[in-house]
Amino acid sequence: MYKLMLGVCLFLLSFAGLKAQDDSEKSENASSIAKELANPNATRGQLFNHFDYVRYDGEVNDAGQNSFVYSFQPSLPVPLAEGTNLFIRPLIPVYISHPVLGTTGFESKASLGNISADVAIGKTWPSKWMTMVGVFGGFPTATNKELKSNFVTLGPEVIAGKVMKWGFLGLMVNHAWSVSSKDADPASVTTLQDTYWTTTGGRTKASVTAGQYFYTVALKNGWQIQSTPTFSYNHKAEKGERLILPIGTGATKVTNFGKLPVKINAQYWFYAASPDSFGPRHQIRVSIIPVIKLPW
Repeated sequence: MYKLMLGVCLFLLSFAGLKAQDDSEKSENASSIAKELANPNATRGQLFNHFDYVRYDGEVNDAGQNSFVYSFQPSLPVPLAEGTNLFIRPLIPVYISHPVLGTTGFESKASLGNISADVAIGKTWPSKWMTMVGVFGGFPTATNKELKSNFVTLGPEVIAGKVMKWGFLGLMVNHAWSVSSKDADPASVTTLQDTYWTTTGGRTKASVTAGQYFYTVALKNGWQIQSTPTFSYNHKAEKGERLILPIGTGATKVTNFGKLPVKINAQYWFYAASPDSFGPRHQIRVSIIPVIKLPW
């Protein structure tokens, strides 16, 4: 499976490279677009399409499981002033195949996922710093009850980064609390990274700090070294189950398909920290991101 996913990544990036060689003027344009998109406060519209393969492992029986998830996230910034933009970014996952632990062992399930969204205002400063503040929410929208989150979550979000001579470096952090509690379910293995809960006095609650660190190293002709690993810390989980922390790297190419710029990205994440009982160990992400004109 690793070989197949890596082969797909290499094919997409190689195709993007060959496509860019067709027209040097387009390559130059792609390079400027790639540099602009390295800043999360970019004013260009982007349609993120993520394809994730995750390999799980842990101490429970038969923990070596695989997951395939597709996620769609449109980012259509609304300019408010020079260097200041409003972002409303829903994230819609679709679980193509995801492991669920039942009475007879693990089973693969498919479902529309738990939709989350953030609303933030971003500002790029003359000092080349970029800051954003906003709110983050998660919603139990999965169509399969075994993949559905236990409650609605809500909390603040902050993002900071800086344009460097070599590229861009940044960090996003949010904290989510459960809006309401519910009766505790029987103890089971949690298999979704967006399902964080623990039993407290017979009720279930959530308190999770999560985020993303991201970096971009600019190369030539629209190429970049780029990665955006996501981490989390579940404050109410048992010891050994709280931290999820991947270390990642990847490659990005911005190329033109006709008049449409498209960003193609492939990343590998190794989870340096993951829940002991059951959690992600390896992840490959392929992203295809059309860059579109804003409708306003």
